[in-house]
Amino acid sequence: MRLWLAAVGRARPGPETELFRTYAGRLNPALQLREVEEKRPLPPPERKAREGDLLLAALPSGATLVVLDERGRTMGSRAFAERLGQWRDGGVGDLAFLIGGADGHGDAVRRRAGLLLSLGAMTWPHMLVRTLVAEQLWRAQAILAGHPYHRD
Repeated sequence: MRLWLAAVGRARPGPETELFRTYAGRLNPALQLREVEEKRPLPPPERKAREGDLLLAALPSGATLVVLDERGRTMGSRAFAERLGQWRDGGVGDLAFLIGGADGHGDAVRRRAGLLLSLGAMTWPHMLVRTLVAEQLWRAQAILAGHPYHRD
């Protein structure tokens, strides 16, 4: 199963980017990052729609989408690993995680989601969310492989 992370915004060199690369580099297969930007000053509804179009265009057609959304479902690491295992064992070829812009995701992206996922009630900087997703994917792979990285 190929793993993708599509995010609005471009990462700059720095500690957040390095930490993301550390966890993304541990994954097998590697996590593919796609960054998109809409630079025009659009009203929020138009901006969300445009960013959604860019995110979807950056991914393989037919990918199963996990949309990061504050209104999404929260999951523990074991439950997340089990879900990942179900997708893998069910033949999902491409699994993509989408991080929206400052205004979140538009309805079209949310409707396409195989899972709306929240990382909790707190608001996180989008550059750190990349790392959180990569680390949880690594943790899920470790759980599924029986590796001792995760402890209950």
